[in-house]
Amino acid sequence: MTSPWFPDGQPDPLILASVSPRRSHILRQVGVRFAQAAPEADETWPAGMPVGEAVKVLALRKARAVAPGYPDGVVIGADTEVILDGTCLGKPDSQDGAVRMLRRLAGNRHLVVTGLALIEGLTGREYTEAVTTEVWMRSASDDELRAYAATGEPADKAGAYGIQGLGAGLVTRINGCYFNVVGLPISRLIECLQRIARARRVPE
Repeated sequence: MTSPWFPDGQPDPLILASVSPRRSHILRQVGVRFAQAAPEADETWPAGMPVGEAVKVLALRKARAVAPGYPDGVVIGADTEVILDGTCLGKPDSQDGAVRMLRRLAGNRHLVVTGLALIEGLTGREYTEAVTTEVWMRSASDDELRAYAATGEPADKAGAYGIQGLGAGLVTRINGCYFNVVGLPISRLIECLQRIARARRVPE
């Protein structure tokens, strides 16, 4: 499928610095051509930094880890975090950890914040964005949360749930970009890629 968002051609080669099947699915869904590379980057949370800045730093670390291998490409880094009452929850370390995390989220509002970073290899320019979505979860019994955790879906996900999967049964509403909650705010990413495509056609 050809993407309608780049009538004069998308930035190419485009590299996603992630092996996430969810992010790759979103990119394919909108017709973007890309390759994937696994970043070896420090994912330690930057202490003392506002959430919006911290996720951009983490996304940029991932993009920078991959960019040297693609000097003529555009590399995309992304980092998605779940924030409850100002605290970054991260990913659960076990099935019991997932249940504990879900207990905290159940019946409450939380934020999902994704940092985007793009590195344009030909110029060395770096672009960063942060996108926030509000998510509300219904109250749920321990039996429900344990049954959900036992499916294995929460294991590799920030906040211990996947809105695109079984975890949708916990979410009552969102305010903002749905795809941001999945892990890649695609409309914002397309806008960033369009800016890079225009700059390549009309160099400064």
